[in-house]
Amino acid sequence: MWNQVYDPLGNPWLSALVALIPIAVFFISLLVLKLKGHWAGLLTVVSAIIIAVFIYEMPVDKALWSFAYGAFYGLWPIAWIIIAAIFLYKLTVKSGYFDILRESIIAITPDQRIQVILIGFCFGAFLEGAIGFGGPVAITAALLVGLGLRPLYAAGLCLIANTAPVAFGAVGVPITAMAGAVNVPAIEISAMAGHMLPPLSLFVPFFLVFLMNGLKGVKETWPVALVAGGSFAIVQYLTAVYSGPELPDIASAVVSIICVAVFLRFWQPKNIFKFDESVGSSSTLEVKKHSTKDIILAWLPFVLLIGVILIWTAGWFKSLFVGSGALASTVFKFDFASLKEVIQVKPAVEEAKAVKSLFELPIINATGTSILIVALITIPLLRIKLSTAVATFGETLNEMKWAILTIALVVGFAFVSNYSGISATLALALAQTGNAFAFFSPIVGWIGVFLTGSDTSSNLLFGTLQQLTAQQLGISEILFLAANSVGGVVGKMISPQSIAIACAAVGLAGKESELFRFTVKYSILLVIGIGIFTYAIAFYMQWLIP
Repeated sequence: MWNQVYDPLGNPWLSALVALIPIAVFFISLLVLKLKGHWAGLLTVVSAIIIAVFIYEMPVDKALWSFAYGAFYGLWPIAWIIIAAIFLYKLTVKSGYFDILRESIIAITPDQRIQVILIGFCFGAFLEGAIGFGGPVAITAALLVGLGLRPLYAAGLCLIANTAPVAFGAVGVPITAMAGAVNVPAIEISAMAGHMLPPLSLFVPFFLVFLMNGLKGVKETWPVALVAGGSFAIVQYLTAVYSGPELPDIASAVVSIICVAVFLRFWQPKNIFKFDESVGSSSTLEVKKHSTKDIILAWLPFVLLIGVILIWTAGWFKSLFVGSGALASTVFKFDFASLKEVIQVKPAVEEAKAVKSLFELPIINATGTSILIVALITIPLLRIKLSTAVATFGETLNEMKWAILTIALVVGFAFVSNYSGISATLALALAQTGNAFAFFSPIVGWIGVFLTGSDTSSNLLFGTLQQLTAQQLGISEILFLAANSVGGVVGKMISPQSIAIACAAVGLAGKESELFRFTVKYSILLVIGIGIFTYAIAFYMQWLIP
């Protein structure tokens, strides 16, 4: 047996300083050395293992098996979800129906303030829920430039619009990944985030209009902004609290688009707002008329995705794969025997216990598999050639190879950090800041997303730290876990990766600093607001905690 040690140097702050080294390596690798994600991840893992073995005196085999456990978890189910989601998206693009889906949104209104709400906020949230990982900003920003928006405006507005859905992006990966790493049910973290995010979701459409057209624009469009943000916030709350993290983005976006489309049949702003097309692209996007059948077909794969995920998250379906369930044999289990001897002790936990050592590999009831099933249905549905579908899957794997490796390395680091006691060292030190940490909790997530470009990576890096700090302070752990993700959503708009993607999409390569200056002030103000909100929930509004 090997008991974790949380103060290996005899001074909690000195030990915490050493525990920070792997995270510092990750930050320096990205920001200073500007290494690619997989190289940054590799250096971070190596530094974490060295510190775990030589400072924390963790047996070498246990350090390596901790990394292996985390890397496997990064590949399945996390990477599997991303691969399947992007494959489905690419199939709709190859079929040509994605253009129809896009144009069905654009045709709803000529007012560009409302187009930004529909495309940047609603459609961007839909794409965030389906694929995530930078794709939504690239697609929506390019669309808005095609409609005549200034490239800098288009990129900046889409980055800001992309905040509300990030916590539930890529079919809930940020929260499901964190839940697995900290061994807390995903539905609990999802429900807490569902109590924290709706005010932001309601606010964003108004803020987008304000940035475009000032208070005058808000006065002229507030009814449609209220319909868009209000419907999105309500569905986000309901799905996050009662269904889980997989559906809030997709369901909220679809409902919001429908509500806005119906509302605009009865109401239009008195003044139609349009940017001077000369400041955007030289040609505007021509919106073709499509038959009702084609529009339905364009949306059908994503409607099916909602239905299939609802089945996959239903209690009766999950029960088929546990205990004596009919499909329990499809869940393969691997026991990392060496990890059974890694023991967590006080004060990190209330009672000494072994870390999780049983790795489960669900073949059918993985979220990624549900998305793949929808993709397979989409192939005949949209009349895609089998050869095209096979080539598209290979293309997806090829494009994702480095991202998949990065995910495996980052998750592997998270498990080394957790199982060696490194995370507990940081948490115990932060706990000494007392109740003030309730304010800083979302700022930790914000910093994580800024540096990694991913709410998922931030949650994996800091999830255990948030959990253990909450336990030390006697505050609900799901509040801090959700706060890490919610704080992270407003860090996405200043993440170097997001900035680079947005600039590339609108032809502003080399002008990343301009876009950063556009978004950074709003990001800071929003995360401060979230920090105050989190503090208020922790000490004055505990009734908001599920």
